[in-house]
Amino acid sequence: MDELGAATREFGGHREMLRGARHQPFSQNWPPWLRTWCTIDNRVTRVAWLNRSTILYAGNDKWCLDPRVVLLSNTQTQYSIEIQNVDVYDEGPYTCSVQTDNHPKTSRVHLIVQVSPKIVEISSDISINEGNNISLTCIATGRPEPTVTWRHISPKAVGFVSEDEYLEIQGITREQSGDYECSASNDVAAPVVRRVKVTVNYPPYISEAKGTGVPVGQKGTLQCEASAVPSAEFHWYKDDKRLVEGKKGVKVENRPFLSKLIFFNVSEHDYGNYTCVASNKLGHTNASITLFGPGAVSEVNNGTSRRAGCIWLLPLLVLHQLLKF
Repeated sequence: MDELGAATREFGGHREMLRGARHQPFSQNWPPWLRTWCTIDNRVTRVAWLNRSTILYAGNDKWCLDPRVVLLSNTQTQYSIEIQNVDVYDEGPYTCSVQTDNHPKTSRVHLIVQVSPKIVEISSDISINEGNNISLTCIATGRPEPTVTWRHISPKAVGFVSEDEYLEIQGITREQSGDYECSASNDVAAPVVRRVKVTVNYPPYISEAKGTGVPVGQKGTLQCEASAVPSAEFHWYKDDKRLVEGKKGVKVENRPFLSKLIFFNVSEHDYGNYTCVASNKLGHTNASITLFGPGAVSEVNNGTSRRAGCIWLLPLLVLHQLLKF
């Protein structure tokens, strides 16, 4: 008998010999069986396979109750068994024990079961107000224990934001909204990746309020653009009166983040100051926009009218705020 026993694992038609008295990894990603054998000769009178102190087979007789353990061969040259559907509980030493005319001999193979990473728990998508704190969780299993990392999927993000199962963000800002990617890896297989969407709510902020100069009888458009989450609702006012859809010659077009007040046939009565109000559940803001005639165009272009306009629009903004109480 060869003093060293042997074991094999087979995958994709390839066979790898596992010599005795050493540790050997076995991945569950491969076809889930393990074949192990002893090479024997005609001096052997008795043979047995053991897992730790449990006898699996003694000769042709099966001693264990596990249906996954099968005797493959008991000949003058080879004594082999197969373990089907290998899992982590099968890890440990496997011993081939033989009795010869002179004395017993043994050989051993230690099976190490590797398991690819799996994310078993991850936070749900979350919506949170700006300035609050959040905690994201990503729990993964595998053998060896996988490394868990968090990454912010954003053009402005640089590298990992956390190398832990937990991601804590204090005082979150609108720039930190978006997808957060959890990755679990242990080199057994490709990393497993899951994502959590973080929505950061914040009150409206008017980024552009665009007036225009239009001659009488022409079409004119006032534009108001606001950033907000949830998206802002827009309302238009002239003096202290709200403009409603359907007013003759005027149309309001609202889109996410943008509102337009369209005049199809501008009259002298239409000239003046308008207020755009953007609001959501977290707050509101407003901006004053002017529709002016062709005589004021040159003043705006040379930069004098816009500064003066800020002064006479101020009382309107104060009145607009008082009307809300």
